[in-house]
Amino acid sequence: MQKLIGTLFLLFSSSFIHANNLQYEQLSASTQTITFHEKSDQAASYIEYAAVADSVTWLINMSRRMEKYIPDLIEREEFLRTVYYEAIRAGLDPQLVLSIIQVESGFKKYAVSHAGARGYMQVMPFWTGVIGHQDHNLFHLRVNLRYGCTILRHYLNKEKGDYFRALGRYNGSLGEAAYPQLVFNKWQTVWRYSAS
Repeated sequence: MQKLIGTLFLLFSSSFIHANNLQYEQLSASTQTITFHEKSDQAASYIEYAAVADSVTWLINMSRRMEKYIPDLIEREEFLRTVYYEAIRAGLDPQLVLSIIQVESGFKKYAVSHAGARGYMQVMPFWTGVIGHQDHNLFHLRVNLRYGCTILRHYLNKEKGDYFRALGRYNGSLGEAAYPQLVFNKWQTVWRYSAS
């Protein structure tokens, strides 16, 4: 009997990890992408950016919009290259990722929420043990964006492309309209972009 209870506890605890209103659910194989042992805070290089971008137009355009949030040109371009690279890598719109970052952290690298979420994309620390490595620093630019984009991709897959529900899951507010609507508003106004 004790062995059965122990087995049930392990099954239950491995299926759900709660943090505030967020919960972890097993990632699909297509979103289990945090296998790198990145410990540095290094941005995506121009070579990595060029491998996924058609031109530098997006970078120039977004850099102008970002100036008030990240005044230093080098830091701003490193940030934007990394956002673009990690978003495309996860099959996400980079402008959506910028919208989430604006709403979640206001572009503050060292932001910490009342629930303990960290960095630009406000990633909960439990994710390091679930989909990455305990030694990953969630305040590192590349690490934070890789986790945030991977988690959002997971929720989009789970919700079959429903952005409203996926954003609710990402924020831990599934079923409430305020957070998804705020992100949608930023996506359609502040960060709207057309290559033409």
